[in-house]
Formats: sequence, structure tokens, C-alpha cells
Amino acid sequence: MVYSAEGAAISGYDPVAYFTVGRAVRGKLEYTIVWKRAVWRFSSSENQAKFEANPRAYAPQYGGYCAYSVARGVLSPTKPDAWVIHDGRLYLIHSTGVRDVWSQGAAGNVALANGNWPSVLRD
Repeated sequence: MVYSAEGAAISGYDPVAYFTVGRAVRGKLEYTIVWKRAVWRFSSSENQAKFEANPRAYAPQYGGYCAYSVARGVLSPTKPDAWVIHDGRLYLIHSTGVRDVWSQGAAGNVALANGNWPSVLRD
């Protein structure tokens, strides 16, 4: 299951751009695909092609739900500008303030979240 808001995963932001330009970039309607029953948008055809070649490398962890919340056993929405790349993976958080807290203990938070995922979807 992928969290989607505004009709698309990551609220229509380009998941590849977090890795290539280091910031949240809104995707464009002309660069859209469906993966895991969610609409994904990209800022360029190049980013779309990168995602299509290896979506798991670019898709946010935990279906795009807040990594901090998943670590605590609950689901919450995320904001495209509250994100972290840790060990080559994209994690979305529900606010920039919580992102800073999550980042201070990233390895431990990832371990907790991995233990709760995907069972937290059923709770």
C-alpha cells in the first residue's frame, strides 16, 4: 500500500529528484506512471525512466507513510519537504521538526520501523 495525497504518491513530487538534485521537486502530469496501484509523477522523462528501471531504489520506504510514525507502530501522512536519505533509501516524515528528531537516531528508527512494517498497515 502506498500513501498518496493530492491524487499521487508523495503528493505528486518526483521521488528520483530527492536523489539527483537533493530537494523536493513537483512532478509533471506528462511524466506519470502507475506502480503499486499509485500514481507517480516525475519532473522529467529521464527521472521517469530511472524510476521505471528500478522503482525500489527510488520509492520512499514504508509506502511513503511517515517513517517516524511507522517506527512507533502507527501510520501518518507525510509532507514532501520533510525527507531524509539514509543509507541510500528515501524516508518521508510528517514534519520538518520531527524529521530532525528522527534523523538524530536514524539507524534505530529504521530498525524499529522495519519491525513494524508492514503489519502496521493492518492495525
